[in-house]
Amino acid sequence: MTKLHGKAVVAQGGGPTAVINQSLVGVILESRKFDNIENIYGALHGVSGIVNEDFLDLTQATTHNLEMVARTPSSGMLSTRDKPNEEYCQKIFEVLKAHDVRYFYYCGGNDSADTCRIVNENAQKAGYELRVIHIPKTIDNDLLVTDHCPGFGSAGLFVSQAFAGINLDNRSIPGIYIGVIMGRNAGFLTAASIFAKKYPDDGPHLIYVPEVAFDKEKFLTDVDRIYKENGRCVIAVSEGICDANKDPIITSLTKTTEKDAHGNVQLSGTGALGDALADLIKSQLKIKRVRTDTFGYLQRSYLGTVSQIDANEAREVGEKAVQFSVWNNVDGSVAIRRTGDYSVEYFLTPLSTVARNTKSMPAEFLDARNSTVTTAFKNYARPLIGAMPQYDRISAPRVEKILNRK
Repeated sequence: MTKLHGKAVVAQGGGPTAVINQSLVGVILESRKFDNIENIYGALHGVSGIVNEDFLDLTQATTHNLEMVARTPSSGMLSTRDKPNEEYCQKIFEVLKAHDVRYFYYCGGNDSADTCRIVNENAQKAGYELRVIHIPKTIDNDLLVTDHCPGFGSAGLFVSQAFAGINLDNRSIPGIYIGVIMGRNAGFLTAASIFAKKYPDDGPHLIYVPEVAFDKEKFLTDVDRIYKENGRCVIAVSEGICDANKDPIITSLTKTTEKDAHGNVQLSGTGALGDALADLIKSQLKIKRVRTDTFGYLQRSYLGTVSQIDANEAREVGEKAVQFSVWNNVDGSVAIRRTGDYSVEYFLTPLSTVARNTKSMPAEFLDARNSTVTTAFKNYARPLIGAMPQYDRISAPRVEKILNRK
């Protein structure tokens, strides 16, 4: 088979992660192994950098520099929230063609996969040979086909460690705590908080995800029950929780809501949901000590919590993207399949199977009755998140009272 000769472009789109640069560096270093790839360009700020011809020649970056970047969270080539339409993608294709680019690697979520699909179709219509590979990335873990997404494990590790610390704090000075976690349509990341539990009375005591319709009355009943049993209650909530009609709960709890550039109700970057749930508890259950945090950007690129499995797989999906495009001369999205406990293999799925749509947590991962997650989810997520730090409680007998004062 005759190999395509020309340049390669790699870009990063959407929200950054702690391991996305492993994929970037995997693409760069693997591309250097093939003499038919003349240069590897990096587009600054994703697809907007391509349209503006804002490239770095990564062929000239040193291996040491790249390896240091690989271990650095967030998007090394910078990112974008642009959601290209047909006209935008046509401009992308025109720039790639003008620079004699024959390999295009785009690391991102389902919108990035859709961009790859449209650019690929434009190239086919023009009779221009261009290999387009989508590299999976999202802390939400909601891409179709692939078993899991690079980025999720490290973000899940941050969430579980954060809730472990929150639980220790909450046990010291009891009250109600609500932590709001990213996840518009899928609750994988919120569910990862379950790994904070070490002792039977540890939090999170309640977990609410978008896959299960949120009922305010059940929520209040759950909180009241846990608070009476334990004298405290730690709650993990997905920002995207919605009611039985699929309307975001934030819209019914607050008078005003913001919308993002794509017309979606603004969920991240605001503490409105946590505050609204806290107000609900205070007004209905008359509990005064209620505290909330919105994790926001903290969970995406935290320097101190990187899952080793997550980092390894992020590197390998970048390497496999180049191998599939050069050795097999095909387009598609790199996906991960489990082959053991725990091992994986990589395969290529058509771009159309990943573009646009998202997946939800399967029913067997959820215990809707008790507002928590099941052992099946723990078995799924545990190898991706990795080991938790060790902590303990004082173990010593109580001294017998003499005065018996209350």
